[in-house]
Amino acid sequence: MPYVKKTAGKRGPAKRKLAEEFAPGEVFADTSKKDWKLGMPIGRGGFGCLYLADVNSSKSVSSDALYVVKVEPSQNGPLFTELKFYMRAAKPEQIQKWTASHKLKYLGVPRYWGTGLHQKNGNSYRFMVMDRFGRDLQKIYEEKAKQFAHKTVLQLSLRILDILEYIHEHEYVHGDIKASNLLLNYKNPHQVYLVDYGLAYRYCPEGIHKEYKEDPKRCNDGTIEYTSIDAHKGVAPSRRGDLEILGYCMIHWLSGHLPWEDNLKDPNYVKDSKIRYTDNIAELMDKCFPGKKKPGEISKYMGKVMELGYEETPPYQQLREILLQGLKADGHRDDGMVDFGTSENGDIQTKPVQKAKRTTAAAASGADTAEESPGADMEEIKNTRKRKLSPSKSGATKPKTQKTSPKAKTGGGTRKRAQKSRDPK
Repeated sequence: MPYVKKTAGKRGPAKRKLAEEFAPGEVFADTSKKDWKLGMPIGRGGFGCLYLADVNSSKSVSSDALYVVKVEPSQNGPLFTELKFYMRAAKPEQIQKWTASHKLKYLGVPRYWGTGLHQKNGNSYRFMVMDRFGRDLQKIYEEKAKQFAHKTVLQLSLRILDILEYIHEHEYVHGDIKASNLLLNYKNPHQVYLVDYGLAYRYCPEGIHKEYKEDPKRCNDGTIEYTSIDAHKGVAPSRRGDLEILGYCMIHWLSGHLPWEDNLKDPNYVKDSKIRYTDNIAELMDKCFPGKKKPGEISKYMGKVMELGYEETPPYQQLREILLQGLKADGHRDDGMVDFGTSENGDIQTKPVQKAKRTTAAAASGADTAEESPGADMEEIKNTRKRKLSPSKSGATKPKTQKTSPKAKTGGGTRKRAQKSRDPK
């Protein structure tokens, strides 16, 4: 079970009503009057269910359907939280416009196709329709003996930078980047998508950046081994936090190790460790790559990210160039794909996996049970539940000009001399 911090006097989450399971063939009408037919359920959690789906027709929904529908009792709330992000930033036309204008081969943001309320037996259910995906990277990571190739890590991180720049420009940060929240495209295993926007936070509503403010009640939100120093301190998520989380992921994916991974039940230890390494990235690299060649581009990336101010716009292109230099040094180029190792027929090389109860996915998502379904997006069931201290299973528009006061512009400062910069007065 994920570790959850117990805080004296803190009220626990309200008990959620379990979702009713709908039979294949049930038709849901979204707010645009478009009808969606449900197929087989492919996941079930404490908040709701995930079904295969397709546009309504006389045919039954096939096992090869390209859509999924998330359904939960309307009073539960988690799906409503995630839905806000999708409605504001994940419409297909928005993603298509951004992809074309930035000359990208694809953008790894799930597309939102519709939402609505469905009534049955006197109960109301909220639902959302989105793309179907394939396997999650955590499973592949474990099958690869918990270590990805250098090229794979850099290619993967370049695609995640594309995603983060997009969602940041649409006023949101993700807050929980990790392998289990990265899913392969259902049809193209070389494309990766960032899912689970349950912790997505609108850091810059109407172009006005949230101020740096530590809140003890929000300490340690996210997945503890990767979450940012700001999150450890209860500061609202920001762009620099997403980039910091990605940095820890890169180190973990490449080395298979993080210095604090044996102390995840002690959030203060994890926080203090991250702060200690803020000004000494070289020491962090030594800890994670002892006696090995150190990935210089990741060191440079982390150094650049740790210098960012809380409200500062990240230099996305500079960060890309740093990773591209690492690819070039290894004799590779950015080919726009993420390759986890392929066989001659193009299938991902993995160890045989028994079809069994996916208890790890269920634990991470709050699911009661979750059966394996070929190619099904099982991690999409994880939706919007807040994972307090949960260890990991290891037309588009830019925001308006920020209207911040001179004092607010320096909130959080830069992160040289970590303690001073992290504790602005």
